[in-house]
Amino acid sequence: MTTRLYTRRGDDGRTDLLAGARIRKDDPRIAAIGEVDELNACLGWALIACEDGKLRQLLSRVQHRLFEMGAELALPGPGISERIVQSDVENLEKAIDETCAALSPLREFILPGGSELAARLHLARCVCRRAERACCSVGDPLALVYLNRLGDLLFALARLANHMAGTGDVPWHKVH
Repeated sequence: MTTRLYTRRGDDGRTDLLAGARIRKDDPRIAAIGEVDELNACLGWALIACEDGKLRQLLSRVQHRLFEMGAELALPGPGISERIVQSDVENLEKAIDETCAALSPLREFILPGGSELAARLHLARCVCRRAERACCSVGDPLALVYLNRLGDLLFALARLANHMAGTGDVPWHKVH
């Protein structure tokens, strides 16, 4: 017997939370879950263009954390995450510091782009900031800190991707 992918339970515009409660699909909690899921998909897309083993491992670890964050968001009511913990934030901060130490100081605004991996990481950064905004009203405060640091890390990693590719960052220039 094969399991069908579709259940038809969502045809009425509602979906299930993990504990069984049903809520509307336009509920802010579902929007936040969707944003975190989209961020995770962006990181998967970035991983396809990533050849560096250490960077692949870091992005993969973040993907797993984001999946856990989505599961936490799928629990009804506000709660304090048992899945995202302070050491997760500290690990991101360490990764930011290590990444920035390998780069020249940023002296100008830059545009998203450069290498393919950098462009994908910049897109993930933008989605991360949107996920952070979506989680403000439904997420646990530590998850917000995690997303805030992750946005910073993705910016630094995009710069590192350009550096590793021998491509400079794309500087912003005033048009007029």
